[in-house]
Amino acid sequence: MSKYDDVIERVFLRNYRDGAIKVVFDRDELAQACDDLGFARIKNLGDIPYTYRFRRELPSSIKEKCPNKYEWIIIGTGIGSYEFRLASPGKIEPTNNRQKIKVPDATPEIVKMYAPGTDEQALLTKVRYNRLVDLFLGLTCYSIQNHLRTTIQNVGQIEIDEIYLGINKKGTHFVIPCQAKSPGDRFGIVQVMQDIEFCKARYPNAICKPIALQFLSENDVAILELAVDKSNDIFHLSVVDEHHYKLVGRDGIIDDEIRLMSEFDE
Repeated sequence: MSKYDDVIERVFLRNYRDGAIKVVFDRDELAQACDDLGFARIKNLGDIPYTYRFRRELPSSIKEKCPNKYEWIIIGTGIGSYEFRLASPGKIEPTNNRQKIKVPDATPEIVKMYAPGTDEQALLTKVRYNRLVDLFLGLTCYSIQNHLRTTIQNVGQIEIDEIYLGINKKGTHFVIPCQAKSPGDRFGIVQVMQDIEFCKARYPNAICKPIALQFLSENDVAILELAVDKSNDIFHLSVVDEHHYKLVGRDGIIDDEIRLMSEFDE
């Protein structure tokens, strides 16, 4: 186990009670755990809960205290304050049996030359140039900010990969926070929850539609619209809609495919 595992395990087990669905802790307890364990305090204490919120699995000793079909997640409840909460599921990934919708690739050749690969930045770039958010949601969308870092009251510090604003044919406004992942990663409920809270605070008059983006390969992109609800104080993550897109050259779509899609759209 790493030092992070040791610290988060000690904090959880100190505060957990049998049958609990919420375990509260704060930054001071992380510092105290370092002292109790006999090693120098970790300089960036906030990175410990951040790591388990977005990057690393919790230690098995914590998972064992979770009821069947549920997962522990860590949410921010303010500056330096956190809670373990139950979720079902805590993370989700694209399905593997979706038909890929072919889209003529509008990514400029010079961008492909200097920004290849399947990392998150390459994903956001291709999604933006090919207007995949517009296609997926059926809205006219505009990217207004990416890699946002800010603080929300009662949540703490958050990060959002990209934010779009959208409008439909009736003039309704939408705000679309995007979560981008490299191949093989999963989308987390914590990210969706904090995206929703940010949109409520910053864009109260726009309808929030959180979406998740992931490369399936260098030219295949999965897009999911996600939602979170809560019942009996437990959070639930669900998929509202999902489509997979394949970026192709002009020779990648034959006439028969175009006619077939036109028939389906009637």
